[in-house]
Amino acid sequence: MKGLKRTLKNQLGDVVQRITVPIKNLQVSVADGAPGFGTSVIAGLPQGNILFLGAVAYLQFQTTDADITATFDGDFSIGTVPTVDNDLADANEADIIPSTAMGAATAKLSPVIRGVSTDALGGLIIDNTANTLELNLNVLIDDAAISGAAIFTANGTVSLAYLVMGDD
Repeated sequence: MKGLKRTLKNQLGDVVQRITVPIKNLQVSVADGAPGFGTSVIAGLPQGNILFLGAVAYLQFQTTDADITATFDGDFSIGTVPTVDNDLADANEADIIPSTAMGAATAKLSPVIRGVSTDALGGLIIDNTANTLELNLNVLIDDAAISGAAIFTANGTVSLAYLVMGDD
């Protein structure tokens, strides 16, 4: 390893962390509402003061539930808290990846959706010194597409880049 790469490695060590979390058949229970909403935990966050640099998610949603239309549509976000209502407007419900439109499904299978963090989210310091924060997949299903509680399955990946600034 020579040149700039070696210089950065010597000065920064392994400070910048990049993880990719696979999401395989993650079930999200969605309550009926206007719109329907639900949450599922993806993974825990590392302990410490986390300097969040950015995230990218590629997700696809599927359901076989009779209470969902074949062309369902909605939104998702990834945040450090679960959604408890029918919007993704609360700050920490979308502090990793903001609300992202799903696009209309075909035969109850959404397209693969790319969600990305924004410039406003990069540089955010997340206090996880108590080691209690998680990555939450928050889902909204448009009111016209849901007529009762339903289960969705999510598949894809979430990649995050961050630095742990210390744990006290």
